Amino acid sequence: MLTMEAMGYGCRDNGLTFGLNAQIWTVQLPLSRFGTDDQKKRFLEPMCQGKMIGAHAISEPEAGSDVYSLSMTAKKTDGGYILNGRKRYITFGPIADMALVFASTNPDLGKWGISGFLVPASSEGYRSEPVQEKMGLRTVPISELVFEDCFVAEENRLGKEGGGVSLSNSSLEWERCCILASQLGAMERQLEDAIAYAKERKQFGQAIGKFQSVSNRIVQMKLRLETARLLLYKVSWMKSENKSAMLESSLLKLYLSECFTESSLDAIRIHGGKGYLSEYEVERDLRDAIGGVIYGGTSDIQKNIVARLLGI
Repeated sequence: MLTMEAMGYGCRDNGLTFGLNAQIWTVQLPLSRFGTDDQKKRFLEPMCQGKMIGAHAISEPEAGSDVYSLSMTAKKTDGGYILNGRKRYITFGPIADMALVFASTNPDLGKWGISGFLVPASSEGYRSEPVQEKMGLRTVPISELVFEDCFVAEENRLGKEGGGVSLSNSSLEWERCCILASQLGAMERQLEDAIAYAKERKQFGQAIGKFQSVSNRIVQMKLRLETARLLLYKVSWMKSENKSAMLESSLLKLYLSECFTESSLDAIRIHGGKGYLSEYEVERDLRDAIGGVIYGGTSDIQKNIVARLLGI
């Protein structure tokens, strides 16, 4: 998390840091925790060495926030499974060398019939659709993945048959804990840039930071940064102690994503017309920040999770 926080501070490319986090927490971590020695050797080691890119494929056209209402099927056959279905909003979809794909092996069991599969992109019946243009995070490509009678060997099933929910819940908790750490670093960079500009830019005979409307925005940016850092570090400590952090990770995902969005908007307002022009890259953070309130579970879904865990 500290490494990703530093990446967010030192790198303006939020797409790069998002892509790194997406692979680490939703592909590499499940492989590390649930993969066989052979699977780790074939998939995990090359990803850690930067020789392979992995995608996490669970979302579907009709399974977004309701993530376990999957329609994709994995029918048992001799030596493996036949996959049929379509996945949507897949990070690295157009360039991935493999995908961790979730499909139903027993539709009658609902979410308890979902299994995870490690599917090489070279598999017959595996197809990536064209890159989808999006508002922000433009440096990390996303696309739909299509599986048409795609055979996957049984040795490429990750974990037990029907164990997909356990795989997904584990990785999603880690993702909520960690995927926004780089945004914290970006918020610190934003704050420093805003302070420097507020001291440098002069209007009506004085630095704009002397105007209360500007200084108040900077104070709010500082407050969001420090409170979000406390939540992030608390969750980091809990995971380092092997504690469950389902409630805390949802609070963190909700709060940090909303804070980055608000601070990105404040940064634009402080920079004025300069902040609105793309050439200065101030507005870029806002376009990237909006994705954070959607991917990994929307802010509304995080509120639902927290309410449920509070017994409401």
